[in-house]
Amino acid sequence: MNQHFQETILKATGAQSLNRTASIQSLWSGYGEIIRYSLEGSKMKSVVVKHVNLPEGGNHPRGWNTDLSHQRKLKSYKVETEWYKSFANSCDQNCKVPECYALETLGSEVLMVMEDLDELGFAKRLSASVNWKNINACLSWLSNFHATFLHIKPQGLWETGTYWHLNTRPEELEAMDDLPLKNAAAAIDRALTSSPFQTLVHGDAKLANFCFSEDGEKVAAVDFQYVGGGCGMKDLAYFIGSCMSENDCEKYEEQILNTYFEFLKAALNRKQNSTNFIALEHNWRNLYHTAWADFHRFLKGWHPGHWKINSYSERVSREVIKSIAH
Repeated sequence: MNQHFQETILKATGAQSLNRTASIQSLWSGYGEIIRYSLEGSKMKSVVVKHVNLPEGGNHPRGWNTDLSHQRKLKSYKVETEWYKSFANSCDQNCKVPECYALETLGSEVLMVMEDLDELGFAKRLSASVNWKNINACLSWLSNFHATFLHIKPQGLWETGTYWHLNTRPEELEAMDDLPLKNAAAAIDRALTSSPFQTLVHGDAKLANFCFSEDGEKVAAVDFQYVGGGCGMKDLAYFIGSCMSENDCEKYEEQILNTYFEFLKAALNRKQNSTNFIALEHNWRNLYHTAWADFHRFLKGWHPGHWKINSYSERVSREVIKSIAH
């Protein structure tokens, strides 16, 4: 990391020196990395630094090395910077996100200096094995996030959040073999974007982007590159698909929706939001399968052999296509 960025970290944290202690992960397609630095002489023990180094092109694991893909990633880092600058402070402990201490751009590099969630007690990461306590913690986070930003305009963010939305994925749409779903794609997208209850969606709310407390009852979320406007069901469907088997997705669908909307109602009441909750719940419940079909459409063009393509997703998508046709 260049000297200027090191000085930025020291100034932002009040530290006298810093030491690189761990590379947490590389960014998608070789666009940089996320690093933990320990600090000396600061009230903080450590910070997490997202260091983006934008190349001319990327090495995409699925072969989508196009200018469109590159431009989408470039914008995603601008969006994340704007998120931390203008929106993140609205999140309270019910939808915890890391505090951002410094944001800086220098040439083709971007620096984000953030609170270390591990130090705050969110050190647990889950991959495959989740229980209801974990799932409910994430449902609570999502509902509070959606309540916080209900009817807020995504100024400077993605106009339509999520990394898979139709307007940014023409190549994947073109590659689709499933013609009924391909032909319904625009109508599915329209149904989601025309919901009168727009909020901000996280845009990549998979299990891997949630950091859990040791007891698994509280979570914080990271990675806001695809935050933007949308129907909250897009986050919910995507999250459930990231951590449940197809059988459980179907078996517990009603329980998941009931729990999410209980949390959402409580969050809106806490915020004294006067939105007609009955109308919102009716609208969003009806769009849950639509949001599921929307992500399924992306997967079938991007990676037709993906493990998330299953009989539940196929059946849900067929139902949505049928309802749109009528």
